[in-house]
Amino acid sequence: MENSMLYNIALTLIPGVGDILGKKLISLCGSAEAIFREPRRHLKKLPRIGDLLSKAVGNKEILAKAEEEMKFLERYAISALFFLDPSYPQRLRQCIDSPVLLYYKGSAGLNPEKTVGIVGTRNATEYGKSVVRRLVCDLARQNILVVSGLAYGIDSCSHKAALDYGLETVGVLGHGLDRIYPLANKSLAEKMLEQGGLISDFLHGTKPDRENFPRRNRIIAGLSDALVVVEAAYKGGALITADIANSYNREVFAVPGRIGDIYSEGCHNLIRTNRAALVQEALDIEYMMGWKKERERPRMEQRKIFLEMSPEEEKIVGLMNEKGSLGIDEISKQCEMPMNKVSSALLNLEFEGIVKCLPGKIYNLL
Repeated sequence: MENSMLYNIALTLIPGVGDILGKKLISLCGSAEAIFREPRRHLKKLPRIGDLLSKAVGNKEILAKAEEEMKFLERYAISALFFLDPSYPQRLRQCIDSPVLLYYKGSAGLNPEKTVGIVGTRNATEYGKSVVRRLVCDLARQNILVVSGLAYGIDSCSHKAALDYGLETVGVLGHGLDRIYPLANKSLAEKMLEQGGLISDFLHGTKPDRENFPRRNRIIAGLSDALVVVEAAYKGGALITADIANSYNREVFAVPGRIGDIYSEGCHNLIRTNRAALVQEALDIEYMMGWKKERERPRMEQRKIFLEMSPEEEKIVGLMNEKGSLGIDEISKQCEMPMNKVSSALLNLEFEGIVKCLPGKIYNLL
């Protein structure tokens, strides 16, 4: 196991091999260790990267640096999560550019039932902080995992609110786990280790340089079922995270502010361009995510009697009546029906006012 982890780490150290290419190489060779043990003449035949890769696997400095990282992980009881490990975040694994390797320290599991990412400006106002606390307080009934970036402002407020309301919270770092940035959040980070955790895809010794944070943001987006932006300027890291979340088909929400406020411009633009749904309270998120049962579901049973439905439609309605909100892929799988039949049946059910399509191709019974 230690030997395989050594090569997993070493793979991430090869210049020119990013997360996407690294996973492709593993699929070709079978494992990271197999890549390093592959004859160099075979590696040279790989298109585009053959020469670079063949030189790298013979570079002893790469394995020496990987050994140094393993000693650091062992010393500080940090887990290295390979993308094929069962403990690796399943939500993140679905993303094409998910990290080959994650470094994690904490008590929270990374595959909870529900996760919400909350991001925003470092220059949070009292309005923004109060919105965060109210959202987290009300979402506590869903027992969510709160994910954010441990930065000043909205991020820190999100983590603190989660701790205060008994929720686990994970901070995604834009540097190695050998430091905390900003340093003022050190005591907060220590509490999070007991009620959540800290995660990064950077080696120890990596500084919190500006170019690291877009990489950090993609992990926040990938870990989240829903991403909420609370206060953001017209440009900034929170909007980058929102765009990444949209590319991952995650649900994105934005909290409106006062017209003219500089730290509401980003949220307003997300809403105006249909890149985020407007959210004023936790109920908005719960409804859009299908996290609350429809109160009038029994009335649906009465309506079914008076409607003529095809066998496919009856099967879908029966499934949704039992399971609640479902995505179109899950409906197709559970009903063992091809996607074209499911789409046609759902369209008819929408016309009849039996189901409603929510963002993300999630369907609810009305």
